[in-house]
Amino acid sequence: MNTKQRTIKSEVTISGIGLHTGKSVTLTLRPAPENHWFKFRRIDIEDQPIVSVDADNVSDTSRGTTITENGASVSTIEHLMAALIGLQVDNVLIDLDGPEVPILDGSSSVFIEKLTEVGFVDQDADRDFYEIKENIHYSESDRKVEIVGMPLDGYRLTCMIDFNSPVLGSQHASISSIYDFEKEISSSRTFCFLHELEALVNNDLIKGGDLSNAIVIVDKEVSTDELDKLQSLFNKKVTVADEGILDNIQLRHQNEPARHKLLDMIGDLALIGKPIKGHIMAARPGHAANVAFAKRIKNQIKRDKVKKKINTYDIHATPVYDTVQIMKILPHRQPFLMIDKILELSQTHVVGLKNVTMNEDLFMGHFPGAPVFPGVLQIEAMAQTGGILVLNTVPDPENWLTLFLKIENARFKNQVHPGDTIIFSCELLEPIRRGIARMKGVGMVGEKIVSEAELMAQIVKVK
Repeated sequence: MNTKQRTIKSEVTISGIGLHTGKSVTLTLRPAPENHWFKFRRIDIEDQPIVSVDADNVSDTSRGTTITENGASVSTIEHLMAALIGLQVDNVLIDLDGPEVPILDGSSSVFIEKLTEVGFVDQDADRDFYEIKENIHYSESDRKVEIVGMPLDGYRLTCMIDFNSPVLGSQHASISSIYDFEKEISSSRTFCFLHELEALVNNDLIKGGDLSNAIVIVDKEVSTDELDKLQSLFNKKVTVADEGILDNIQLRHQNEPARHKLLDMIGDLALIGKPIKGHIMAARPGHAANVAFAKRIKNQIKRDKVKKKINTYDIHATPVYDTVQIMKILPHRQPFLMIDKILELSQTHVVGLKNVTMNEDLFMGHFPGAPVFPGVLQIEAMAQTGGILVLNTVPDPENWLTLFLKIENARFKNQVHPGDTIIFSCELLEPIRRGIARMKGVGMVGEKIVSEAELMAQIVKVK
């Protein structure tokens, strides 16, 4: 796998029809700087809003993957994303003059062809891989869906589909390296069952389909009248081929449907926001499951970042502020001074430490026989830690108070007991304005998050 980030050498323009909207659309892929990843720009909308390829932006997975951000949406992104991942491209800006990526031939092959024509350029930055270190699972028992990511120094994917169809049967597809994508997977087209096609047509949900960009699997007896209706609708004569599909197109691979599901999975996993190393095995995947699995990996990435940061703190090193120095900044005193040390302090973040001991009066009532440090006091300790950050912006902090304005998204994930040491880290979510600060706080004991919240506070001069 490439070790350097790369983008395309020059812009690429591709036009086509949106599968579900039936509207003509043009997209232009443009080179982008390092660490940009993939972003769409809706140039047909005022202010040209940006829509980032991010699992947190997924708004619909019913007939493809749709992302929404800044009041704009982009649908059916998965085939283009698969092409970019398959070609190991990291940074591209995609201008789009409509709400949907064109379906083209129903695969990634046109995108691969056009991107390969202009070529690629390596950038200075290293690729920021997420390496799966331990198994990551996702399952849906009711639909018998299961996806697992396992450690591997590479990118290998295995996919099995089974729709309980005597025509389609159970199919498998796999690639042992991302280099196999272009030859083995990229040309595999989307597919649907005839009963799904009829439902989509009847509900006006497939305006851009012309029977040349999808494999139609015939899973029931088809009358001459039904074939005539399809012929009239798509202006193309069709019959049922021996393979149990409409003869509008010929299969490119015997297991083309399974290969296309693998293609979709590769495209949807671009929502993680970075290339990955690992072996992904999936049984009966679909867009909803792919997105859920991508979110699971993204959440693991967030946890790993927090874990990595917390593990770098030396609680025995000389602190930025000890307890006596903290009392010169904060007005709090025992029993309500909740911070013992400040370990790190910058213009945008602060890290504090709280030693929880049985000597604290609160444990006489919370709870007798099973002492637990209250969650509300964890938030108070978090706020005092953040208060140090805000008061660090004035020359005379002893003359100011820090007052709560808002607490949002507070969560308590693990209990805290006497003997525990809580590390609180607070980071600004935006610059401090008029003495008002918004920050994200996280409390950790060892490698476990015990509490987290978004805090808003204001400093007020009292002397």
